[in-house]
Amino acid sequence: MNIGFIGSGNMAEAMMSGILNSDNLPSVRIMGSDYFEKTLKTVKEKYKIETTVDNKEVARFSDIIVLSVKPDKYGTVIEEIKDHIKTNAVVVTIAAGISIDFVERAFGKAIKLVRVMPNTPALVGEGMSALSFNSYINLEEKLEVIKIFESFGKAETLEESLMDAVPAISGSSPAYVFMFIEALADGAVLSGIPRDKAYKMAAQSVLGAAKMVLESGKHPGELKDNVCSPGGTTIEAVYTLENNNFRGTIMAAMESCTAKAKKMSQK
Repeated sequence: MNIGFIGSGNMAEAMMSGILNSDNLPSVRIMGSDYFEKTLKTVKEKYKIETTVDNKEVARFSDIIVLSVKPDKYGTVIEEIKDHIKTNAVVVTIAAGISIDFVERAFGKAIKLVRVMPNTPALVGEGMSALSFNSYINLEEKLEVIKIFESFGKAETLEESLMDAVPAISGSSPAYVFMFIEALADGAVLSGIPRDKAYKMAAQSVLGAAKMVLESGKHPGELKDNVCSPGGTTIEAVYTLENNNFRGTIMAAMESCTAKAKKMSQK
């Protein structure tokens, strides 16, 4: 099986890294293209994959083709490659706002298609990807694609009607978490803890809390309650967060993120 990436930027690189680190596929089975030769030089040196500036070459090479370009480039790229893809190739899209219907119409023929919303923690093997499939993909192909995305994290299948909500919860949310870690570190520095130690302590605490949610099976509220001793420091901090609309602000940010994704889908 050959996997090709049209567009070899940050998200494609995260996926390449995850796939190769999982040992599921050798580097000779991966090819990437990009408009920028500097980008191609970087991924070729880091991952020892085949690279090209010719998108059609990637299309002819690939059993699975990942379109990892910006949303406004999809129409142009599909027009370029649609007559060069293999008959049974699986096309994977990873751009917010790009619907299955749009891609099918752009190809103008029956194609096997997966709409995916991954995220950048794939770079460290902890990605979260949501996948929707069109009607032409069989069960074996679905499992193969899921296996690829699980090679660098976790994957969930969703109805396509829910995909515009995915950026808010997993696609974009690493940015909110990075901001949270930075804020925790700033607070620690304010209290005199050195910056490098503050980042390490904040990031590890976030990692540990997330792992407890995933591995304990307990409700996040229950885990929070277990930390809040009566009259203690944690409940005092929780009170301040709630008094400043902590949860409401996060939900409002997610709502605006979803609204933007829906707006992009309608273009």
